[in-house]
Amino acid sequence: MGTLLMTELFRGMGMTLKYFFEKKVTINYPFERSPLSARFRGEHALRRYETGEERCIACKLCEAVCPAQAITIEAEPREDGSRRTTRYDIDMTKCIYCGLCQEACPVDAIVEGPNLEFATETHEELLYDKERLLENGDRWESELAYNIRAESLYR
Repeated sequence: MGTLLMTELFRGMGMTLKYFFEKKVTINYPFERSPLSARFRGEHALRRYETGEERCIACKLCEAVCPAQAITIEAEPREDGSRRTTRYDIDMTKCIYCGLCQEACPVDAIVEGPNLEFATETHEELLYDKERLLENGDRWESELAYNIRAESLYR
């Protein structure tokens, strides 16, 4: 019994010694970051056209498809007959980051961006309104456009 224990102990120590000198598989987050996929689902954003006009046409498909019921949209018609949102809210505490809202959107207005660090101190900070979502979209537009082009191969 004693030799079996010593044999297993030396095998375990040998394996530890072997991995001690190999390349590390972990990263030292937040000082090192692994690359994000173009299909990564992070913080939500609303996009605009190049002219500055909001892309959202108030079709409410994202609100209907959201399994967590985290999206609330209110809209009204404009003078030219089209609809635009007057209220676009996302409760990020309810969101399950499934990406169905992004897939359902016919004009690529609502997208999940590259930001994964949006911790807050209060619940109210996770209730995103239209202005906050548009700010996110403006901040990441170049990266969002690239990710949508890269993902279009899989749609």
